[in-house]
Amino acid sequence: MATTAPQHTDVDGVDGGIGLTALLVATARAIETHRHDSLARDPYAEHFVRAAPACAGWPVRIDQAPDGDDNPLWGRFARYFGLRTRVLDDFALRSVRMGARQVVLLGAGLDTRAYRLEWPSDCAVYEIDRPGVLEFKHRVLLDLAATPKVKRVPVPADLRHDWVTALTTAGFDPALPSVWLVEGLLFYLPGPAEKYLIDTVDRLTTRGSALAFEAKVEKDLNRYHDSPTYTATREQIGIDLLHLFDPGPRPDSAADLVTKGWSTSVHTPFDFTHRHGRGPLPEPDGVKDALEGNRWAFAHKPRP
Repeated sequence: MATTAPQHTDVDGVDGGIGLTALLVATARAIETHRHDSLARDPYAEHFVRAAPACAGWPVRIDQAPDGDDNPLWGRFARYFGLRTRVLDDFALRSVRMGARQVVLLGAGLDTRAYRLEWPSDCAVYEIDRPGVLEFKHRVLLDLAATPKVKRVPVPADLRHDWVTALTTAGFDPALPSVWLVEGLLFYLPGPAEKYLIDTVDRLTTRGSALAFEAKVEKDLNRYHDSPTYTATREQIGIDLLHLFDPGPRPDSAADLVTKGWSTSVHTPFDFTHRHGRGPLPEPDGVKDALEGNRWAFAHKPRP
């Protein structure tokens, strides 16, 4: 990998709206990468941050953030993304060890798992996202002379439209076991769209497949408007996550999968903080905790 960062790039589809959150996550992964006790290392993350004009001045190391780890955004919230990255890395790698050879990243954003994880040689990683996001990622990685460690298949498609045809045309085979990661996506979708997406994953998977996704259980997001995390995100980088999250009722996708024959488990992020000994802990009493309603769900479609 080249050691110099690419020049600033125009970022169609990344420098605004929900796409900007992909850069927020990349920044968190960069900060996590440089920690001495890092849970997940992504050497490409800081290059995405430096290539996007919208991120000028954002930190890529915790000592560059105001107040360091005490910063609600770049400390605790970034730790959350670092932990989430590690947990989903582990889930995907376990799934391919169990026989899945197709990995599908729904709303892939600036994910670099195809470049940084050790996959079986016969795997394929399908990255579905809007064309502008994938093109930005391609340009940055091309400037770095980065090489994927597995067959990487970009699938430029808007999840609001016919992404299934795009995925199967790109080579995905529903008859073979697959593992799906839905990371940082469902919060933004209306409930019916989430249900359609989960139903579609069920339809496109055979036995031996697996799915991990992130969900929220809060019924009133507005009560978290003045939480330290969301306040810091608005004030420091101008992203109002609560405005981007869909405010409508949420389906219970984990329970719906059980009715379809999947086995599921649902955890809080704090469960994995305790498991790894690193990551965010619940806020003290009296502090509105933006993470308390987050859930990570893991589902398997059992083999016969």
